[in-house]
Amino acid sequence: MLLFIALSAIIAPFLFLVVLRMSAAKGMALSSIIVILLALTIWGMEGKVILASIFQGIHKTFTILWILFGALVLLNTLRNTGGVVRINQGFQSISADMRVQVVIVAFLFGSLIEGAAGFGTPAMVTGPLLLALGFQPLVAATIALIADSTAVMFGAVGTPVAVGLSNIPSADINFFKEIAVQVTSLDLLAGVFIPFILMVVLTTFSRSGIKDALQMFPWTFLIGIVYTGSAFLIANFFGHEFVSILASLITLIVATLTAKRGILLPKGEWKKVMRKDFKIAEDKAEMGILTAWAPYIIVVVLLLLTRVIPGLKQFALTAIDLTWTDILGVQGIVSKWEFLYSPGTILTLAAVFAFLIQRKSYKTFLQASKESLGTMKITAVSLIATLAMVQVFVNSGLNLNNLNSMPEYIAESLASSLGAVWIFVAPFLGKLGAFITGSATVSTLTFSPIQYNVAQAIGLNLNTVLAVQLIGAAAGNMICVHNVVAASAVVGLSGKEGEIIRKTLGTAVVYVVLAGIAGFLFLNVF
Repeated sequence: MLLFIALSAIIAPFLFLVVLRMSAAKGMALSSIIVILLALTIWGMEGKVILASIFQGIHKTFTILWILFGALVLLNTLRNTGGVVRINQGFQSISADMRVQVVIVAFLFGSLIEGAAGFGTPAMVTGPLLLALGFQPLVAATIALIADSTAVMFGAVGTPVAVGLSNIPSADINFFKEIAVQVTSLDLLAGVFIPFILMVVLTTFSRSGIKDALQMFPWTFLIGIVYTGSAFLIANFFGHEFVSILASLITLIVATLTAKRGILLPKGEWKKVMRKDFKIAEDKAEMGILTAWAPYIIVVVLLLLTRVIPGLKQFALTAIDLTWTDILGVQGIVSKWEFLYSPGTILTLAAVFAFLIQRKSYKTFLQASKESLGTMKITAVSLIATLAMVQVFVNSGLNLNNLNSMPEYIAESLASSLGAVWIFVAPFLGKLGAFITGSATVSTLTFSPIQYNVAQAIGLNLNTVLAVQLIGAAAGNMICVHNVVAASAVVGLSGKEGEIIRKTLGTAVVYVVLAGIAGFLFLNVF
């Protein structure tokens, strides 16, 4: 009975969004009500704690909406300045094949953004870019979410590893490096196929069958090998912090050079998921390609500088701190918002630089701001409901019945009955954590102590178990509700969140299965 109650935060969203196909605004509002009532009546949470958790969720919603606004205002500003047209022409000069564009934009550029910013930012940036390239909205959102997976296990400069595993006994920099090496070793089996899986998902939208995807296998396999191989070497030599950034940069260079020369690529231009109303500009834009890309270059540079240079990082974290600590006096319930450190601030600043660098009127930015705010209305409602539920779920350890938190109860219940096949269960637990909380870091922070205890109890290699937890959490990023809500909003599909989750769910399951197989092979063969 208690396990069913704890699972309500998973069952209710799945039922309302995926099975009954409700919009996120309605489905998550109902889910939130159900979880809050169960937490109050069955789990024994006090009303004050629940109210504090709801306020925490609302505060966190504003932090995500700010990132969403930044991503939208940058894209809309570039549309108004003509920068998007020039970027599109640049991609056309590399390859007009939409399958190639998916790998370069969604997978590799998205991984670079993930390595610098994390926290759901990549899909909010690459989804609109794919839309601007002519992709159908549903395709753009789905592909952007799936592509933001392999890099997530290292996230923003290694945060899921360094923070997610920080509560493991004797965790230190050497331990984090060991885990990074283990993760990248296992991902040589799982992650190497993500570019090809993207092709399979992409071609299903066009109903053209597996043939169009198989044509891309040689090139996507090369990209997968280069990315995962680079990640493995970087983890070995440099540790966990720069895996996503450096691996994506290296692979981006390889992908661009090989695509431009048609190496391992089929002849012809595949454009079967292009919007019917989309037209490629035939006249060459006057704007230079570097000028067009400058705002996005500024985004990456500022993200890196504020996360790598200690003094600048400290300034960004403390200068404008909107963090809410001990909400309603409940100790430990905190919502962080370091305003200058937020990707939303950097994206918005890049939008300002865009109209200055591209020599356009400030009105282009004001118009873009108005358009962006108009897009976000329904999204705000969906996110508030989602994050209120999430925070009640996460904070449920603060109760009068002396029960573990709901996520801990789920983990320990699974561990007691599935210990014998734990190497296959562990990545699914990571995935469930990310699905609910919306964060690979929070999933790992929450479940890594359970993973540690189970590994110790049944004699499994600890590093392998924690590595598949991280891979599973990265896979969960594809289906977590608030990422889906945000990705839907930036491509104009608010209300279609359930349909997007149905499209991404299969890939997320495949990824965690591959992670479990890789872990099993490592434990029993290598």
